[in-house]
Amino acid sequence: MRCPYFDAGVCRSCTWMGRPHGEQVADKERHCLNLLGERDDLVWLPPVTGRESGYRNKAKMVVGGTVEHPTLGILDAGGHGVDLQGCGLYPASLAAVFPVLAAFVTRAHLTPYDVPARTGELKNLLVTQSPDGELMLRFVLRSQEPVARIRKHLPWLLDVLPQLQVVSVNLLPDHKAVLEGDREILLTATETLRMRVNGIDLHLRPQSFFQTNTEVAAALYRHATAWVEELAPASLWDLYCGVGGFALHVAAPGREVVGIETSTEAIASATSSAADLGLPGVRFAAGDATAFALGADAAPDLVIVNPPRRGIGEALSGWLEASGVRHVVYSSCNAVSLARDLAAMPSLRPRRAQVLDMFPQTTHYEVLTLLERG
Repeated sequence: MRCPYFDAGVCRSCTWMGRPHGEQVADKERHCLNLLGERDDLVWLPPVTGRESGYRNKAKMVVGGTVEHPTLGILDAGGHGVDLQGCGLYPASLAAVFPVLAAFVTRAHLTPYDVPARTGELKNLLVTQSPDGELMLRFVLRSQEPVARIRKHLPWLLDVLPQLQVVSVNLLPDHKAVLEGDREILLTATETLRMRVNGIDLHLRPQSFFQTNTEVAAALYRHATAWVEELAPASLWDLYCGVGGFALHVAAPGREVVGIETSTEAIASATSSAADLGLPGVRFAAGDATAFALGADAAPDLVIVNPPRRGIGEALSGWLEASGVRHVVYSSCNAVSLARDLAAMPSLRPRRAQVLDMFPQTTHYEVLTLLERG
């Protein structure tokens, strides 16, 4: 893949841009293998790859420029907007939305936030596209001042973009380098975006996390489900469950599944999906994964963990090591923290591993590992 923004030096977010895709995947496998170490009892499955371009289902666009000429993309070193509407990581159907959103900024007179001057209102536009082409749009604002204008002009936007299902405002009053704030204001009657993955409807709320690459995420869920079905556990925990992707995929008659996640928005999404699917054996609760495990009366047959980049940490690793859990399916977006966690669980041996190229053109990847008590 070639990128004119990268070649011109205006955006270097994709650090491996221009490298052959096969070479990227091979280097990711090598990196993961080196971290996990050579093990005679560890089977490496073929890597999972998808499209090297047009794969992102979510656009995180920093808004810069002026009301009349907004930029959607990133900020340069001086804090000024760099327009990236032609970024090749977005599918054409999602990229086609960007000019409409830029026009809406002008129509609703939304002043882009000026980082150096600390003035203005509109900081970011966050757009998520479902596999069916439906959209969720979030305006990240410094204050509620522009909300009335957004509401006033929203009918125009919904008319121009009939695929737009969920629209909200996120408030980020602080001057700091984060993507969004804590408070969300829904502007549409529809509250969730339906993400249909492997025939399962996952309901995504505005502040819920979902994998950026739908195609590879679907493969991740399928492969983990196949491992679980082979082991046939009667009870299972999905820790750091997000919107319930793993839990909902591995649900089966007679199997007790519990999903734990700190985000109440994500738990609301997961609960809604379970109700739609008619899964009485699946329940979700908001809470800390480590605290839940340490406070449980008994351990399940199998645990799935899908932590953030920091990994599961010393306390949860220690609990898993000392527990009676026979198998762990560990989905990691950071093989460095995965290797550290594995070292703290020597009784749970890696038996299978598979690299999934979730983020082409970058050094990042997902790795799925099956651990067995040995």
